[in-house]
Amino acid sequence: MSGHSKWATTKRHKAAIDAKRGKIFSVIGKEISLAARDGGGDPDFNPRLRTLVLKGKSANMPADNIERAIKKGTGELGGTAIEELLYEGYGPSGVGIIIEVTTDNKNRSASDVRSTLTKNGGKLAGTGALTYNFKRKGQFLIGSEKCEEDSLMEVALDNDAEDVIVENDHFEVLCEVVDFDKLSQALCESGIEPDSAELVYVPNSLVKVEDETQAKQVLRLIELLDDLEDVKSVHSNYDVEEGLLES
Repeated sequence: MSGHSKWATTKRHKAAIDAKRGKIFSVIGKEISLAARDGGGDPDFNPRLRTLVLKGKSANMPADNIERAIKKGTGELGGTAIEELLYEGYGPSGVGIIIEVTTDNKNRSASDVRSTLTKNGGKLAGTGALTYNFKRKGQFLIGSEKCEEDSLMEVALDNDAEDVIVENDHFEVLCEVVDFDKLSQALCESGIEPDSAELVYVPNSLVKVEDETQAKQVLRLIELLDDLEDVKSVHSNYDVEEGLLES
């Protein structure tokens, strides 16, 4: 399983599909602006921007929103500077949580993250307290109805994918960060459209939560963090005993 839980993978897949539309437009828009700022506003010459534009389109993000986000990034439109921030914290049962943020107001983001953690049995940790236990990877989540396993395996392995994980309703493809853009383009050219394509933090080891009450508390905390305005993604080394939350 490449060092992370099926539960966590499935949750991320569900979140990628069920995310609130307004929130996801805002998050993708900020990512597009950052990509355009760093690599230029032409998707043909900016692989990261191309991937994010496709992500926006797959989420039914209006073309005008995408164009405005690109122009904000290139400086054609004014606006407050956007920053990428990383917060580390602990949840119930000592699970580790990494929170990625894109924001135009870091004071608001810090306050929201800290408050959500402390009100729900967690606490903010210092820089570097948790990242050593995670690896940065490229991750693609693809609904199983979108492609055949053999076809996906061929494209993935021919383009330096590290792992292809088969779940009940989707596939998860992992790669090194340096191979993310190449693999993203290869999937696109093969007609395979991921539900989610992003850089993630994959834990090296998991914290098993066996108490049902604490498992629900951890799940609730992660969902609350994920719902915050500026939060792009939430990663955890949380694992739950199979069947514990199926009641």
